[in-house]
Amino acid sequence: MPFAAIRGSALTFNNPAPSGVIEGFFGKTWPDAARLACAPFLRAYGFDFYIYAPKADRYLRRAWAEQKPQPEIDRLAALSEGIRGNGLRFGVGLTPYEIHLDYGTAARAALERKVAQLDQVGVDILCILFDDMRGDVPGLADTQARVIADITARSSAGSFIVCPTYYSDDPVLERVFGKAPAGYLPDFGRRLDPAIDVFWTGARVCSAGYSDAHLDNVAERLGRKPFIWDNNVANDGKVRSSHLYLDPNSMGWSMNPQLTTGVAINPMNQPCLSRLALANYASLLRAKDATRGETGFESNLRSLCSAPLAAAILEDLDLFQNRGLTEIDNPGRERLIEKYRRFEPDDCALEIIAWLRDEYRFDPNCLTD
Repeated sequence: MPFAAIRGSALTFNNPAPSGVIEGFFGKTWPDAARLACAPFLRAYGFDFYIYAPKADRYLRRAWAEQKPQPEIDRLAALSEGIRGNGLRFGVGLTPYEIHLDYGTAARAALERKVAQLDQVGVDILCILFDDMRGDVPGLADTQARVIADITARSSAGSFIVCPTYYSDDPVLERVFGKAPAGYLPDFGRRLDPAIDVFWTGARVCSAGYSDAHLDNVAERLGRKPFIWDNNVANDGKVRSSHLYLDPNSMGWSMNPQLTTGVAINPMNQPCLSRLALANYASLLRAKDATRGETGFESNLRSLCSAPLAAAILEDLDLFQNRGLTEIDNPGRERLIEKYRRFEPDDCALEIIAWLRDEYRFDPNCLTD
């Protein structure tokens, strides 16, 4: 199969390994106002892109073959303009859900129409995602490569990142989505243009870090360095939704960015609280080899919150991050709600209160927790 035609250059950002956010979680999504409010923060902390890929957007996922209503296209175009206006690249994640089960004339026509619609939005990075779907299909890599080639030949996006169906060595993927075809990952890599990046979440779906040996091994299998999709602070799963992951450094996160082509951080369902974790990621990524060390979490916290609220969050950090909601009884929740109501209308405090009230419920479609 010939390589797909790629218009535009490969990803070029401020950092040797570009970094940014991919809103790629299940459950309650960020409102557009929160996405736009996050953009100047991302730029100020040295991030390079924002990718819109919420699992709840049915027109980009299970209903991908249907056309998005024009008001939705206009909304995404306005979001793209706002993100780009802050000096970031704007991306969209398209999941042609289980298209590999029947990639015939009708599917190709629907895919062409969807790509044309997304061209109206203004997309710098188009992500083609085959994650979280059935994969025990003969010829999976070949069919997916044909889909990718058709998309990249038609899209006006400058750069492309793809996610294979088996995007981690975590055995949970084969338990949920079927056994991967023999040689799937090397076959997938061989069939792609070398200019296309490939997402990888590490040894686990939610990895606490990435060893050099692991990244080297994945690069050998893919025929290119991986582009890390990091789920370390994502909290959309059945277990993880009861936690607020605010400090990735204290969780032991590490990565050598020189062994990757970039990192896209999948944040928490809480947009304002996610900035606390993202600020810490920024410090880690600026550190030599992004290894563990003093990264100024407390300093970042105090720069993003008032001093009294920062002190309250530090006091409860272990409860939020490590112990979680399951260890807080109802009277304890009420006491914490009253504690953080003192800081209303601060967005971080409001999100903590909403979390304590179970307003960020687990989405059962998230099967990999």
